[in-house]
Amino acid sequence: MTTSPARGHPALLIALYALSILLANLTLNRFIPLPVYGLLSVGTIFFAAVFTLRDRIHRAGGLNAVYIAIAVALAVNTVAALLTGTPWRFIGASFLAILVGELADTAVYQRLIQRSWWTRVLASNAVSVPLDSVLFNLLAFAGDMPGGQIAQIIYADIVAKFVIAALFALRVRHTLRAAQP
Repeated sequence: MTTSPARGHPALLIALYALSILLANLTLNRFIPLPVYGLLSVGTIFFAAVFTLRDRIHRAGGLNAVYIAIAVALAVNTVAALLTGTPWRFIGASFLAILVGELADTAVYQRLIQRSWWTRVLASNAVSVPLDSVLFNLLAFAGDMPGGQIAQIIYADIVAKFVIAALFALRVRHTLRAAQP
């Protein structure tokens, strides 16, 4: 894996990626009611950074670093979930949603590798954010919550992930531009 100061160190980014997913999973069943419509999972606030971190890992270390990050995050989060007594449906929902969402995001990002970083981020997030949100919430909460509540959670997750990821990506974009000569 090659590193450039403007791009970041892949190992640090992978650690932040796994930590963000861990914090998201530890707080996934705590909700904040939104003023008009929606229930925002506290975990979503942490998870929103995952999409941009994965894009940064891709930029800093390439496709292999992304696959390593996904594997590390899945392993760390599965062990943490087992140690904390997390219900199996949350472990399975998280594992599957991360695997499907992150691999879809990576595939779109890789396909657009010749485009600008900003284009790759927006396009890959447009696929992975709804995919991850719908898949996780249906698997995690179906049968335990009414469909209307699950719809509110999915809605709030998608909106929050897009807003937080966009703000994070804007900050990264600004930092990368400032580092260029």
